[in-house]
Amino acid sequence: MKVFIDTYGCAKNEYDSSVLAASLVDRGCSIVYDTREADVIVLNTCGFIEDAKKESIERIFDLIEYRKEGQKIIVTGCLSERYHEDLAEEIPEVDMFFGVNDYDRIPDIILSDDPEEEAVSDRVGCVLDMLPYRRRRFEVYDPVYRTEDYSHYGYLKIAEGCYNACSFCAIPLIRGTYRSKRIEDCVKEAQDMADAGIKELVLIAQDTSQYGRDLYGKQCLPQLLHELCKVEGIQWIRLMYVYDNGITDELIETIASEPKICNYIDMPIQHVSDSVLKNMRRRSTGDSIKEVIRKLRDRMPDVHIRTTLLVGFPGETQDDIDELIEFIDTQDIDRLGCFAFSDEEGTPSFDMPDKVPEEERIARRDLVMQHQQAVSEKLNERKIGKVVEVMVDRCVEVDCEDIIEDFDTADQETLDKVITLYEGRTRYDAPEIDCSVYFTSKSWEYAPGDIVKVQITDTYEYDLEGVEVL
Repeated sequence: MKVFIDTYGCAKNEYDSSVLAASLVDRGCSIVYDTREADVIVLNTCGFIEDAKKESIERIFDLIEYRKEGQKIIVTGCLSERYHEDLAEEIPEVDMFFGVNDYDRIPDIILSDDPEEEAVSDRVGCVLDMLPYRRRRFEVYDPVYRTEDYSHYGYLKIAEGCYNACSFCAIPLIRGTYRSKRIEDCVKEAQDMADAGIKELVLIAQDTSQYGRDLYGKQCLPQLLHELCKVEGIQWIRLMYVYDNGITDELIETIASEPKICNYIDMPIQHVSDSVLKNMRRRSTGDSIKEVIRKLRDRMPDVHIRTTLLVGFPGETQDDIDELIEFIDTQDIDRLGCFAFSDEEGTPSFDMPDKVPEEERIARRDLVMQHQQAVSEKLNERKIGKVVEVMVDRCVEVDCEDIIEDFDTADQETLDKVITLYEGRTRYDAPEIDCSVYFTSKSWEYAPGDIVKVQITDTYEYDLEGVEVL
């Protein structure tokens, strides 16, 4: 059976799709990259905010419109978990809907001679209802499917669900409470990834800082990191989704002392106004956030901090926005993204008064990003002339047409004239979301995952330009 998997949403969804693909391949299926070649199309959806939901629904209808005869369409992921009954009623053309904890059941069902019978004990209409699964721990590591594209980095999901109860967030409703994967299983999976050629390990969870609380009675992210650093073949380890209130002195020291761990931390703070943070039910204050930033920079002067902000929250005032803009202008956050508040039914914020009009929410988001653009340009300019390590992501172009016709017969003097343009990233840039470095080299033999020393020669709004240092 040939299966096409399309993924929308965050890195956690990407991970889930890769686990599903590995399970399907293990069962004899093949993964294809063209819907026209597929017997089954799986759409892994996002349901976090309104725009993401609309995008996922539009994709469902696109797949229905262009499906070929006999082709099955399966929808899974956050949107399907949250709205499965409504979707099943409104879009009967979809063959099956699955939730976020059903990935291990999908191969059995789609490969069954009678998939309807196979699923009947757990179905609600044509929707699997796996709510008891939310309370299960990760007892074994997950094999992850690798593709030729970007096979040099990979996501390791160390936990599922969330302890936090932020008033704007539907994730606990969708993915349940926090469940950590055991340290030994994380390490086994990381070794499996390294054996498959992964060079950069990106740790993800809804909140990675809380790793281990459910299994070991305490936050064990530092202990996990020390064990992962022992895995041969892994060169860089990157931390994503680390809530500021969970960043301890021990964690900071671990990041600073382990050479494999990038001096980079993704820390979604959402806001710095105390009144807004309180209404968001965050466990932080503006001062506590700034204190964590100070500690990180004191121990690691080169640390790059990535964060996300949420503006237009109910009750947010102009004074709150002014405070946030001052924070952006003075704190020099290296990587920053901003969302306009999305009113999500089922969350506490849905019933809050003093809603900010949509036009104003968007205007505030745009204002934040205008200020951040100026910060990004300033910080990038400081990098001109510096030599940094860059992990190659891809070869962009080999400029040789006017120089050489046959590589096999060319002499070394001629080969030295060939210039290759590569795209890569520094230790301070996460794959797919942060800045790129475009650099030239006299070598055309670098492969994704190779690490090259590059001198930065120019900058753009976000990306950098450079040349290899021999």
